[in-house]
Amino acid sequence: MVVKKKETKKKEVKKKEVKSKEVPIGVVSNYFDHVGVAAIKLKTGLKKGDKIKVVGGNVDFEQTVESMQIQHKVVLEAKKGDEIGIKLNEKVRKGYKVFKK
Repeated sequence: MVVKKKETKKKEVKKKEVKSKEVPIGVVSNYFDHVGVAAIKLKTGLKKGDKIKVVGGNVDFEQTVESMQIQHKVVLEAKKGDEIGIKLNEKVRKGYKVFKK
């Protein structure tokens, strides 16, 4: 009598790409093309100097927050619920997601 050994398949463990932590902070609520400024409705706080990432459509870019405004007044930080204006390096559209790096 011949006993066949069952071949055991080793499960391959896929390594996930390690991305820097990206925290969703808001959504573009409007974009003013003539001045290159996006209005962003914040879900969490944001400060001048923070790095952000904007993703949507075929847009995916990062930039540092150099200045921001609330109701045409320059502010250094904004809190959850604020709607801020930030000058962006690229064109965006309403609904694009914004992340903090």
